Amino acid sequence: MLIRSTFSSRLCPTPAIRAIVPKTASACPAPRSLTPISRPASSNKLRLLPLVAATYFMVAGGPYGLEDVLGKAGYLRALLLLTIIPVIWSLPTSLMVGELASAIPAEGGYYVWVHRALGRFWGFQEAWLSLAASVFDMAIYPVIFVDYLSRLAPALTAGHRGVLWALSVVIVCALWNLRGARVVGIGSVILFCALLSPFVVLIVFALVRWHGHGAGSLLQPVAAPDLAGAISVTLWNYMGWDNASTVAQEVEDPQHNYPRAMIGAAALVAITYILPLLAVGLAGLDAGQFSTGAWTDAARTIAGPLLALAIVMGGMINGSGMFNALMLSYTRVPYAMAEDGMLSGAISRLFIRRNARGVPWVSVLFCAAIWALALNFTFERLISIDLVLYGAALMLEFVALVVLRRREPALHRPFRIPGGTTGAIAAGTGPALLIVFAIYAARGEQVLGVNALLFAAIVGLTGAVVYAIIARLQRLATD
Repeated sequence: MLIRSTFSSRLCPTPAIRAIVPKTASACPAPRSLTPISRPASSNKLRLLPLVAATYFMVAGGPYGLEDVLGKAGYLRALLLLTIIPVIWSLPTSLMVGELASAIPAEGGYYVWVHRALGRFWGFQEAWLSLAASVFDMAIYPVIFVDYLSRLAPALTAGHRGVLWALSVVIVCALWNLRGARVVGIGSVILFCALLSPFVVLIVFALVRWHGHGAGSLLQPVAAPDLAGAISVTLWNYMGWDNASTVAQEVEDPQHNYPRAMIGAAALVAITYILPLLAVGLAGLDAGQFSTGAWTDAARTIAGPLLALAIVMGGMINGSGMFNALMLSYTRVPYAMAEDGMLSGAISRLFIRRNARGVPWVSVLFCAAIWALALNFTFERLISIDLVLYGAALMLEFVALVVLRRREPALHRPFRIPGGTTGAIAAGTGPALLIVFAIYAARGEQVLGVNALLFAAIVGLTGAVVYAIIARLQRLATD
């Protein structure tokens, strides 16, 4: 009966939304409460600055990862990509998140938007695509931490010690997340300052070295340019703007803070990407020598070993800080699904539990365990898989934006993309075209001996199979 009452109409909002827009929800039957829910107190909620910092780590985590863009495209093209792509990709996405998060500030974020606009099936697919992508994505960041630690002390990461260090990152971040969104946000502010301080020094030393003597290496092309690869890496470095939406009920004044946080974080990401690349280019460093980890060599060349050491430590912060912030985001999705009755009764009652700080602790521990099991994956950053899965989820969010504009015109939107329905459609056009290009560019990549796009498609389509199985089990349970 729980499932039938919750989903008697595909437009019935979640319990969280009922509290926000009671007029819209008045025709929908109230779902049975599974267990008393502990909501975070106002003193435990994310404020604007921590929300900006957490969003920054969910998207960027500093200039780390840009080395391949520079090595594939050269300075001039890399700077153009880092300037133009945010306008086509980041700005529309952050505006979409700003509108939907301020209009429907519910725990679960993008999952709730798609569920409300398109129904139960597509809401489940949105959650599946995001969580499936997280399995491939989240294993990267503890490995980044270990890679940079090995530059400091190779003996500490030799053999199985590297896996233990990666596992320790997962455990520490899980404990950190159990203390609440506000603690994660404040920690992100501190990590943000620590991460970027060495790059501020690097920029200053690079400009002193340049001192107006020409354009350095900015106009020099790379020997083997790969513009398509550079675009894909740039997209990967600019994706994740919707991640912060999942903690809406743990944000102070979300109707006003989400739009501000999206615009502020977008500006910070673009600035902290462009300025370091411009500075080392003016200093005369060869773009062709840049690949993953090359910021350390650049710092050593421009300012000496101490700054190189600081950049290495920043790489460790990058890995742990991104994992910590993304854990905050992803772990709210299973909770929201459980609150909606998307899972079986026993599992829903388990995942809906929150601790005294309002944290869905079962979901945190479950996701941490899954990501820990993925630490032994041997493949590199699967950018093509990430882009396919994330891109499909992102397009569902833009569709939800348009559908809600047409279906619920009276919904209070403290912030909205200008231009009515046409403006909403136009906002999704740029990201859609870039996703299609990235998919085309990755058509020849292989993962575990399988075409990467086929692999990603299988993962995505598995969501429909899982949904059908769960729906069948729920029908059997209620008959």
